[in-house]
Amino acid sequence: MYTCCRYYGLEGLADHAGDTSFSVEVNHFTFGPGCLREAGSHARALGMRRIALYTDKLVRDLPYVATVKRSLEAAGCSVEIYWECEVEPTDRSFKAAAQFAIDGQFDGFVSVGGGSVIDTAKAANLLATYPADLMAYVNAPIGEGRAVPGALKPHIACPTTCGTGSEVTGIAIFDLLSHQCKTGILSRHMLPSRALVDPDVTHTLSPAIIAANGFDALSHALESYTARAHSAKAKSYDGLDGAKRPMNQGANLWSDMGARESLRVIGQNLVRAVNDPSDQQAKGAIMYSALIAGMTFSNAGCHLPHGMSYAVSGLVRDFKPPQGYPQDQPMVPHGMSVVLNAPSVYRFTGDAAPERHLEAAQFLGAETRGANTNDAGEIVAAKLIEMMRAVDFPNGLNAVGYTDADAEQLAERAFPQQRVIKNAPRDVSKATLAELFKGAMRYW
Repeated sequence: MYTCCRYYGLEGLADHAGDTSFSVEVNHFTFGPGCLREAGSHARALGMRRIALYTDKLVRDLPYVATVKRSLEAAGCSVEIYWECEVEPTDRSFKAAAQFAIDGQFDGFVSVGGGSVIDTAKAANLLATYPADLMAYVNAPIGEGRAVPGALKPHIACPTTCGTGSEVTGIAIFDLLSHQCKTGILSRHMLPSRALVDPDVTHTLSPAIIAANGFDALSHALESYTARAHSAKAKSYDGLDGAKRPMNQGANLWSDMGARESLRVIGQNLVRAVNDPSDQQAKGAIMYSALIAGMTFSNAGCHLPHGMSYAVSGLVRDFKPPQGYPQDQPMVPHGMSVVLNAPSVYRFTGDAAPERHLEAAQFLGAETRGANTNDAGEIVAAKLIEMMRAVDFPNGLNAVGYTDADAEQLAERAFPQQRVIKNAPRDVSKATLAELFKGAMRYW
């Protein structure tokens, strides 16, 4: 059923207006139970001696930080711990973390935590290696969009959650407080040098965190698979200077492989992992699918559900996240803010690439026999809603504090996220975004 090369339309290359080639950027990773104990040997191989270990207040008392620190010290490294990373980092927390790195004059970085911790370590490494105002590196048009000048110091990423895939991406996302929205920095130089992905960390994750993380990974894969084809996007560089090809280049044959596998694994395991805390196999499978999906979207890029999510997170009023997340301030967890938009989005994008949407629904486990291509978007939406209901997820944006009256403001905040919005298979305006937000208010 795969559309394979037909989606990319690469016949007659000489006259093709888009980018006929794609690049793959991946880092070294190790996956398996107990692999956090290998941190010291990898640090030694990377020439690290004086290390900044980044974590947060929720993770620092779990055994993982101690395991990694012990391994690093046994390898002869000195370690200083920074545990002030925020679960939803801001420009303020990024700058504080960077100052720690600058003052410490470290020759390597290790992050132990969720995507927020890993992203914070990426930003700290960047700003300590190439000092500049944070906004200089932030994606245009929100920031200056300055290119990262070159290689950063070695960074070993050790994820303790199972959704962001940050351990294998060159992206660092944060809340820009002055704009009340999320944005980020993207560079191949920010890819961690190594990732140690230990599925045993899922033992301490609450069902709510597994759900939000799993939906984030699902969204990475689904958005990558339904993204605009790389061959349908105009080149953003001149001539044959392929070194300037963006990482988020659009759907491509390599990212398709990861998206298919990740969607299949998540479709089979997410509901089980959330509803049966004793099912370690299912939780480990979600950890692995998040790793695959991270590499997938790092090379293809996400689109509308993620672009819209940054406004949902940034404009939150008084919604408190489920158990397992910090309770000291309002927050819509990232995976939640993404997937709450998703059914509305796929009802809109289905017509642009119906075969891809039907394939994606099938990978997730939806029944597609006899389906009409006109129904593709609705079939994807229905499968997502079925999964959301099965894990007792919030019923749309209404459930996290928004109403139709907020749609235009949400659209205003989301529209600057052009890096991801332009990756969608259909063009959107602010008015379109407002309608999509309205369509995401309530699903059942």
